[in-house]
Amino acid sequence: MVFRRPLLLVCLVAALHGLFFIWYQRPDWNTAWSDQDGYRRLGQVLAETGMFTRAPDAPRFVPEVIRTPAYPAFLAALYRVFGVGQLPVALAQTALFVLICVLSYAIARATVPPMTERLAIVAAAATALFPPIPYFGALVMTEVWTTALFTLSMWAVLRAYRGDHSSAFACAGFLLGVTALSRPAFVLFAPALAGIGLIVLPAFRTGPRPARSRWWVMLAVFSVTMLPWFMYNYVTLGRFTLSPAGGFGRGLWEGSWQATWSGRLQNELTHIAEDVDGRAELDRAIELVAAREHLPATPMLEYVHQWQDIRRIWTEPVDPYERAMSRAKADREYQRVALENLRQDSLAHLARRLARGVFLLWAGEIPFRYSDINRLPAFVIRLCWLIQALIFAAAVVGVLALGRASPAATWLLAAPIIYVTAVHFLLFTEARQSLPAQPVLLVLATLGTARLATRRSRDALFAVEPQVHEGQHL
Repeated sequence: MVFRRPLLLVCLVAALHGLFFIWYQRPDWNTAWSDQDGYRRLGQVLAETGMFTRAPDAPRFVPEVIRTPAYPAFLAALYRVFGVGQLPVALAQTALFVLICVLSYAIARATVPPMTERLAIVAAAATALFPPIPYFGALVMTEVWTTALFTLSMWAVLRAYRGDHSSAFACAGFLLGVTALSRPAFVLFAPALAGIGLIVLPAFRTGPRPARSRWWVMLAVFSVTMLPWFMYNYVTLGRFTLSPAGGFGRGLWEGSWQATWSGRLQNELTHIAEDVDGRAELDRAIELVAAREHLPATPMLEYVHQWQDIRRIWTEPVDPYERAMSRAKADREYQRVALENLRQDSLAHLARRLARGVFLLWAGEIPFRYSDINRLPAFVIRLCWLIQALIFAAAVVGVLALGRASPAATWLLAAPIIYVTAVHFLLFTEARQSLPAQPVLLVLATLGTARLATRRSRDALFAVEPQVHEGQHL
């Protein structure tokens, strides 16, 4: 392969980038990102006992009601081999980051013709230099694992579409299932892709396409992959559900308050609600914050009161089983209160919240240590936002440039961006929620940047043969 050496260089850059963030994030390993604690506990118990629970010594089995099992299983495998520690996980996730860069190259190669192979190297390099991915690779969190699985799934879907073999679609369905078992937000992505293949793409009449039965094979394998987890929840909880307490209730409630204040101020209010138990003392602390910020105290008080009242639903029970069951009850209460909040919202606040949410989703990552973020100068944060916004804009150009040359490739590559936005924009949005789709976004941004830089004819950049037989490109 002509570009084998440049690709190896890209992999080396990615590995060094990952090692840098292991060194940089190390001071925060045990002091920030509390989500790590739940994953560590589940992985350790699974490695030691084979049970998927946080309370293996409880007299009654306590099912896990928040996390899905794929990432804890990955941790358990590492813990069994290397012992319980953060460094082996961080190194393994750095290797996953290198794999993500190779997959970005492979996705570009499966999308554009051989004459533009240089763009595939550039896409891989852009991924290797994108800091948010290795940033999370140094933490015991599902982001890099899910990103690797999702990117692998997208490559498998592109190859399946190009090759038109049932086995390839079955492989894609399995990978999409494991991705959903890593991040429940992706549970509807396989049906969404099938909808594109069965309904959208036939309307473009782009030539030979996979048989309709292939998409049904993908969905069938996806469903079978998900079935054991649904059965686990039915046996332990008495109902079919993906994640009882990890539903959209809390995200909807937190989203109902997003854009009411700045992110820093809302974070401060949350920490006050967490640290101050007495209601009178809490109210005094909030009124001082409101006076300092020259803002009305009433919404702040309402926010912290709701935060504490719902949280007590699962913190007050002492029995581990009852506490686990209460998490699901709390999620339903989050949903009820969120709907009440939304009914009271003005249209102006709703529009502001949605606009801010979408921006944060795709351009809001700040790849600095959590303990340092609040000390960063404002211009550094805005520069991070600007760079990511430009990447997203370039990806839009890439979609438009590729659109008329290859509708199939365009729809399949745009699907992750459309899906992630549709799933999250009504909820509380964080930049890390879009991380699994970022490698695909970077491939599109590479195409868009090339289009803007060359300003050549579309055919010069995308000499696409819209066939689906083996060896041809989308």
